[in-house]
Amino acid sequence: MTEPLTTTLGVRPSRAAPRPGTIERIPKWLNLVPMVLQWCWLGLRHGSLTLPSAVNPQITAGGLVGDTKSEYFAGMGAHARSRVAPYVMLGVEGGDMLAAALSAMNEAGLAFPVVAKPDLGWCGFGVRRLDDAPELADYLRQYPAGESLMLQRYLDEPGEAGIFYVRHPDQPRGWLLGILLRHYPQVVGDGVRNVAQLIRADARLQRAMRNQREHECQYDPDEVPAPGDTVRLSLIGSTRVGGRYEDGSALASEALLAAIEAIARDMPQFHAGRFDVRYRTLQDLRCGRFTIMEVNGAGSEAVHAWDPKYSVWQVYRMVFAKQRLLFAMGAANRARGHRPIGMLALARHHLHQQRLIRRYPPSN
Repeated sequence: MTEPLTTTLGVRPSRAAPRPGTIERIPKWLNLVPMVLQWCWLGLRHGSLTLPSAVNPQITAGGLVGDTKSEYFAGMGAHARSRVAPYVMLGVEGGDMLAAALSAMNEAGLAFPVVAKPDLGWCGFGVRRLDDAPELADYLRQYPAGESLMLQRYLDEPGEAGIFYVRHPDQPRGWLLGILLRHYPQVVGDGVRNVAQLIRADARLQRAMRNQREHECQYDPDEVPAPGDTVRLSLIGSTRVGGRYEDGSALASEALLAAIEAIARDMPQFHAGRFDVRYRTLQDLRCGRFTIMEVNGAGSEAVHAWDPKYSVWQVYRMVFAKQRLLFAMGAANRARGHRPIGMLALARHHLHQQRLIRRYPPSN
């Protein structure tokens, strides 16, 4: 990277975001076709379509699907837990849950604002910042009864990264497969156009907002931001709401790897996954100073490949390499006696997760 890596916010200086890369403009179903074909080929070659579920034996389906946020945290030792943002788990039983939720927050030392997120989630669905008790009560009323959720301290660090860690079962030390820098969807005011007009002038935001659920829009489209003022459009940085992914793999350092390795080693038989973290400056990230929001397993995408600078072929080369690696690691663990999940069980996890996503409260 030749541009400055630090600013007052620890991210790149404000500028017009590049247009969506080709891979972003391809319909999701079509984008998946080459990946599915390679997955099927690897499955036939290794004798199991679900072999990567053996990569992380202590996690549901290895983290391919159906894994919960809390199970990663529950298996952590004291060191790894110390790097996680404080949280509390709630089982939503229906009815008036507010008093129980406030009591649990108090015991955990949590104060507003907090971030509510489904324990079994995906792609930011249901993730919401809550600033007071009435907002928490409203969220709980909309949350599906019988399901669990997490209330976690809101992290105000401006930078967010996804750090993909891998350690082959036959090797003593892991490595960083990639680092993703997330850029939240936002518009920069010019004192003339309102938020809706600024969105329409941005190809990425315009495309994303067409796909966004109507009740997830939390900004005022008629607001006219002053020149240079930034209006953030979403709490989450997913591309589905207009976020942009940047490959930050050049930020990898021995200090960062050592920090991630120490955490991963404090988790039982954890060999591959993405640590989603917040940090204050890029220098902090390089030095291993960050706070973990959540952990995802073998199913977490190598999303640094979604940087708009990469061509479709470059993206697929990175994704294909990651899939080959997962099957190789799954084979190594299978040889140690860890059995991959069955296809029917995997399908049940997937369908259950997709059904829940449609019932979660709106994100913001």
